[in-house]
Order: sequence, then structure tokens, then C-alpha cells
Amino acid sequence: MKKVISLAVLTAVLAGCTDLSTTDTSTMNGYAADGFGEETLITTDESLNNTYLLAPAPKYYVGSAYKVEDVQYIPVEDLTYNQTGIAGIIPAELNGTKTSNGEVFDMNQMVATSKTLPLPTIARVTNLDNGQSVVVRVNNRGPFVNTRIMDLSPAAAQKIGMNGQTKVQVQVMANESVAVKNATIGATTLATTPATPVQPAQTVETTTVVTTTQVPGTVVTTTAPATAGEYSVQIAAFYAQDSADSLAARMAKYGNAVVVQEGDMYKVRIVNLDATQARSVIDALRNNEGMAPGLLRNGRWINADSI
Repeated sequence: MKKVISLAVLTAVLAGCTDLSTTDTSTMNGYAADGFGEETLITTDESLNNTYLLAPAPKYYVGSAYKVEDVQYIPVEDLTYNQTGIAGIIPAELNGTKTSNGEVFDMNQMVATSKTLPLPTIARVTNLDNGQSVVVRVNNRGPFVNTRIMDLSPAAAQKIGMNGQTKVQVQVMANESVAVKNATIGATTLATTPATPVQPAQTVETTTVVTTTQVPGTVVTTTAPATAGEYSVQIAAFYAQDSADSLAARMAKYGNAVVVQEGDMYKVRIVNLDATQARSVIDALRNNEGMAPGLLRNGRWINADSI
């Protein structure tokens, strides 16, 4: 009799296991459409099949330096951005509110916030606790808490197994970020064949002078026109000074390339440009280098295609 009971119990257990194996896990946790419960690793290609990520935004927004509770933040176009820090989750009650670049926050989309990245920017976020990653569209400012570098939508957080504040790596995806920027500002497709490098500083009919710009520990020497212009083109921003110095030296062919230190960042800019020169430099950097430069007028950020 004991053997018969054991066999019956074993049969029931096996039947229960069979039922579990046929359960539709894609409907768990209310995420039926995306099947979040089944994902173990989100690849870049799969994530970019979501056309929402690369759709044009109401506006391309960088913004100027600002302060929140006496902490200064300096937004920059930085295609080399690759930082590690703590990320949180955007509260679901903000669903439907306007973001800083005019979009509507959708908690079910793969979106995120940043204090300094342009809006929109495309970035890959990796949960360093489990290695899962997701591609997000950064479309709002925040979080204004120094302990966090980014907040993710509930859907994006679910994708990478975040239940609360988590250590992540945030890496800007350069090509995708340039694509969504160009779609937003209505720019034409980048040229596929290299053009002759433009050297606007050498086209001005004035004598040239050698300008030496110093930042702690380095000297960057470039050739510039004797007369100063009100425009500056920002190429990139780095936390590593050596990287900024190296890029400035390479970009000197486009004009007066200098390294400007602001806070703990080193920014590479072509300075002393008039409007015509600035337009030429921007076009050359896009066409020859595949870059997405920013534009300042008298030290204030403006749309790079406004001139």
C-alpha cells in the first residue's frame, strides 16, 4: 500500500510540474505585450527595433548651466559619455506629464532622465548586479539627487531587473544619438563621402596669432585669427584631461581648438568664430568626423542649426 501511495504522490507532483511548464509567463506582472518576465538579456539590436527610441522629439534640448539647491549642473553634448553610478526608478504617478524637451512621459516606454545629457539622447544602461542591459531614450532632466546619475521608467527598470536603486553603467550610443538629434532638428543625412576639411580660421584675411590655452597640467597651442568671434563650437566633453588634450590637438585643423575646464570636466571647443565660420565648422565636423557638435554664442548654448 505504501508503494501505491508513493506512486500516486509522484504522479501528482509530475502533473503539477507539467502544468507549470505550460503556464504563459508572458502575462505575468501586467507586461504581456513585452514579455518582460521571459527576458534574461536585452540586446542592442532588439531594443532598437522599438521605433519610439529614434522618433523625432518636439525639440532638441541641451540647455545652459543651471543650479538646483546650490548644486550646479552643466549640460553638454558628449558622445563619449560612459559613467557608472546609482540609478533609480521614475515614480509611476508622473506618467503623462511633460518632459523637459516637450515629450510626454510614458512609463511603459524605455525612457530615462539625466541631469546633463542632451534631450533626446540614446544610451545603453547595464545593471551591474546581473549584467542585463536595456537601450533607453533620455528625454527628461533629473534626478536632482547627487547620489543618483539617472532614473529609469518602470518598464526600463523591469527590463534589467531593478527593484529599487541599483548600480548601473550608462553609455551613450553615439550613432543612434546623432540620428535622433538629426531627425529632431530636421538635419539632412550625414555625407557618406569625406569632404575636404574646412579650416575657417585660415580663411579670414587677417594675420594669425598663436594662442596658448592652459589648463592644469597641460598646454594646448593652436593657431587662431587675430580678431575674435562671438561663436564657439563644442566638440566633446571629457572627465579625462588627456582625452580632451588629444582630441583638441587633432581638431586644430578646423580652427582655434582649445580645452576649457569647467568643474571636473574638460571641454574641447573651436573658439573665436563668426557666424559663417561656425556654420562651416559644424558642417565639417558632421561630414568629416561624424560628430554632433554643439554651439555657443557669447558663452550661452544655442541650437547648432540656428545660424
